[in-house]
Amino acid sequence: MKPSSRDTKRYQGGEQPATGRVKLPRPIVEYPLRQVVKRLLLAGLVLAATVLIVLIDRDGYRDGLDGDVSLLDAVYYATVTLSTTGYGDIVPVTDTARLINVLVVTPLRVMFLIILVGTTLEVLAERTREEWRQKRWRSVLRDHTVVVGFGTKGRSALATLRATGLKQERVVVVDPSSQVIDAANADGLVGVVGDGTRSDVLLRAEVQRARQIIVATQRDDTAVLVTLTARQLNRGANIVAAVREEENAPLLRQSGADAVITSASAAGRLLALSVLSPSAGTVLEGLIEQGTGLDIVERPVTKAEAGRGVRDTDDLVVSVLRGHRLIGYDDAEASPLQLTDRVITIVRAGNGAQNRQKSGPKSGSSQGR
Repeated sequence: MKPSSRDTKRYQGGEQPATGRVKLPRPIVEYPLRQVVKRLLLAGLVLAATVLIVLIDRDGYRDGLDGDVSLLDAVYYATVTLSTTGYGDIVPVTDTARLINVLVVTPLRVMFLIILVGTTLEVLAERTREEWRQKRWRSVLRDHTVVVGFGTKGRSALATLRATGLKQERVVVVDPSSQVIDAANADGLVGVVGDGTRSDVLLRAEVQRARQIIVATQRDDTAVLVTLTARQLNRGANIVAAVREEENAPLLRQSGADAVITSASAAGRLLALSVLSPSAGTVLEGLIEQGTGLDIVERPVTKAEAGRGVRDTDDLVVSVLRGHRLIGYDDAEASPLQLTDRVITIVRAGNGAQNRQKSGPKSGSSQGR
């Protein structure tokens, strides 16, 4: 199976990304054009101040051509002086003029040069600062979430995770388009530009230290290759992958995915359910959309619930996760609840956050492998 070129050239112009380049989100700064205009205005003010100083003390200067210093001569002198050209045809001849040059004009000359070369110095400093930021980012990144493919599916999955409390600094996005990564940076997310089927790209996303990996690529064959590569690099991560065709789901599971979502079939079933029962479709859509109506929450069994039946809990329990087995609420084995169990419950959206706080961080190993 060959890697899909559609993922790496899906934007106009057949963009060839700088593979594996990490792009950290930047703080919001002023527009570059506005900064340039400010610097030019400041340089103009320094030049104007120097011209004014020369004009006020024009008797202290001598022009080698005619002896007099006019307005044009003052502008000329200020320009060649501030740029350190210094032709010497106009020179200060009195002690006052020379003292002013030492105490005033020379600092203005230094300020003028700093303004002009400031952009170059900023570029050089920015490269060093960016390398330092990336080094620090890698040193603290642990148990994060990697999203491979930041299209509609990837964005929706991440939006749901962030609604449940996932912090944006714990997310790394991998996508072949630098435009998509720029958009992710604008949202405060770290991005890696490159093909997620390549191990070097995933390593730059620190996938080997990730807790969970979301594979949301455009094509099923690409999803298989990404899953295979990610599972090879990280044996313990919880990998969830999306496919378009249901017939490819078993292949994703064999490749190492813990859960496979068939997007086309799921959408079709929701459409059919909405036709048969619009109210049921609305309820199911509310369950899927985190934070509205009802939420599905996985949490551990509390000490007060241990030894009781699934129907005796305060929440509506729909399934019990015991070890690697998922037991339905109506199964006789589901009751009594054990302290080591986890329960999947339906709660009001306002109560979901409280249940998640009770549950604490969820281990990827509990997700069915």
